[in-house]
Amino acid sequence: MRITVLAGGIGGAKFLTGVRAFAEQRGQDGDPSEVTAIVNTGDDVTMHGLRITPDLDSVLYTLAGVIDTERGWGRAGESWRIKQALAEYGAEPSWFGLGDLDIATHLVRTQMLDAGYRLSDVTAALSQRWQPGVRLLPMTDERCETHVVVSGPGPEDPRRAIHFQEWWVRYRAGLAAEAFVQVGLDQAKPAPGVIEAIAGADLVLVAPSNPVVSIGTILAVDGIGEAVRTTSAPVVGLSPIVGGAPVRGMADRCLAVIGVPTTAEGVGLHYGSRRDGGLLDGWLVHSGDSAVVPGVSVRQRPLLMTSAEVTAEMVADAAGLVGIST
Repeated sequence: MRITVLAGGIGGAKFLTGVRAFAEQRGQDGDPSEVTAIVNTGDDVTMHGLRITPDLDSVLYTLAGVIDTERGWGRAGESWRIKQALAEYGAEPSWFGLGDLDIATHLVRTQMLDAGYRLSDVTAALSQRWQPGVRLLPMTDERCETHVVVSGPGPEDPRRAIHFQEWWVRYRAGLAAEAFVQVGLDQAKPAPGVIEAIAGADLVLVAPSNPVVSIGTILAVDGIGEAVRTTSAPVVGLSPIVGGAPVRGMADRCLAVIGVPTTAEGVGLHYGSRRDGGLLDGWLVHSGDSAVVPGVSVRQRPLLMTSAEVTAEMVADAAGLVGIST
């Protein structure tokens, strides 16, 4: 069984631990499964001369078991001496923290990119180091960064575009946002293996990641959205909204920018039915939430990812929703 997952951020990383556990259980039962994750790179940014890929790193560290579980990002057991030294120099940006262990990853990535390797090659090399148990693919090898058109914080501040990381981390999504713009999107092509992973899948899963700046950015890359809409595999999404709020993060701020209600139904309607040119065949919503999405099979079940085993049960429910025996 070939499972392909569209994922981004901390929610996508946690979800993939469950997909991996689901696949491992099938393997123990004599039905081997292969998992491929197509990961958002719209959050990528260059800081202090280093190329940083937050979503890929969160997925890699989480699956390798070295993520800082309290922060939800970065390495466990991290130290911050380089960050402190940079602050003493007055080096900017001071609002984005890079831990010492994390910097090692960024140094390796930047050196490889500068030597002419593609981001997908770098990701494969880092996966050799960390053995995530899932095939990781960046959505694209090209630079495709999400920027936010904002104004404020004061009435005298002009309308301008800033990198998504600055809006999200520095301002905690507190600046009034008008739109999201993917710089470089017109030149971005799917990374090697991305289209094949979608077309050749037996099941495509849309992780409970940010629908706008994670899943939306992946789908915006030329050819990826069309591949999802036309794959022969069923496509099932899991709602990132529980009880009218995101489980983690500030997806509600992003949804408001594009006029989508922060509800399981709102996100389901935003994705839409493949029957009607949208994304989904199935949509899992949290127990107690409701959603009517024409053309999409909807099921309620607990969606809090408290462990890999619990999340694997969510994956089994997603497969069962579209008739795949588990």
